[in-house]
Amino acid sequence: MTSYAPSELDARKLHQCLLGGIAPRPIAFVSTQDEQGRVNLAPFSYFNVFSANPPLLVFSPARRGRDGSTKHTWDNVQRVPEVVVNLVDHAMVHACSLASTDYAEGVDEFVKTGLTPLSSDAVSPPRVAEAPVQLECKVVKLESLGDQGGAGQLVFAEIVKMHFRDDVVNDAGVPDATLLDLVGRCGGDHYVRAHGDALFTVPKPLGVMGMGVDALPEDIRTSRVLTGNQLAMLGGAEALPDETDVNEHKLLELADLFMEHEDDGAALEQALHQHAGSLLDQGMVDEAWKTLLSFNAG
Repeated sequence: MTSYAPSELDARKLHQCLLGGIAPRPIAFVSTQDEQGRVNLAPFSYFNVFSANPPLLVFSPARRGRDGSTKHTWDNVQRVPEVVVNLVDHAMVHACSLASTDYAEGVDEFVKTGLTPLSSDAVSPPRVAEAPVQLECKVVKLESLGDQGGAGQLVFAEIVKMHFRDDVVNDAGVPDATLLDLVGRCGGDHYVRAHGDALFTVPKPLGVMGMGVDALPEDIRTSRVLTGNQLAMLGGAEALPDETDVNEHKLLELADLFMEHEDDGAALEQALHQHAGSLLDQGMVDEAWKTLLSFNAG
């Protein structure tokens, strides 16, 4: 285990450790305006949504590491407390990266990146037309965490209008992760794409009181074959299958395994755990339980 106290690191390495270790992070692609109506567009990965009632998000245009100066976004929200937070999909990730260039004050990143400004309904800054999600917000609070390089500058913004591109919503009108193709920020030059095989599902234990890993039979809980994730899947079950179901599963599904290892109990147990692990990888928790319990079934 590599361990540090933040006080032991210089600002650069601390920044690298934090952004490299806390990842991926969603990207707030933020458009703002100054009092002269000049538009700024910049990405920030210190960002997330923190409340649904009220609908509130927070992002941080942290001070520049080299000299502690503030970003144009931070300056703008103090003058015109409105923002649009656009989400970034794979089709616009390079434009988003280009917008992070430290252009001079007053330079319009919409022009520099080739992205299309789209008039907002409830706030002054424009939306990014290409973005799959566009959140119009009123700034409700600003909080500075310091005046040194890298210090966070928190923008608390209440969402007043949400826009979702038609091709990324499901039949219920809700954005669908399999359609959004969003990207997240990792450390250094790395991003991650939430698309295709990178997406997977884990059923939420809503309305279910899982027995917990601590309640697993000891021979299963201490398995040298099953992983921690697989044990947690078993622990998510409310109750064990009944003995009749286990015996039926043993006779119909596992007869070949029992015959193959009929003279070697240790080999049989390992084979059953391996088979159960394969079932768990397919999300077949009940079948995995019956496979594991068959070892001691009559």
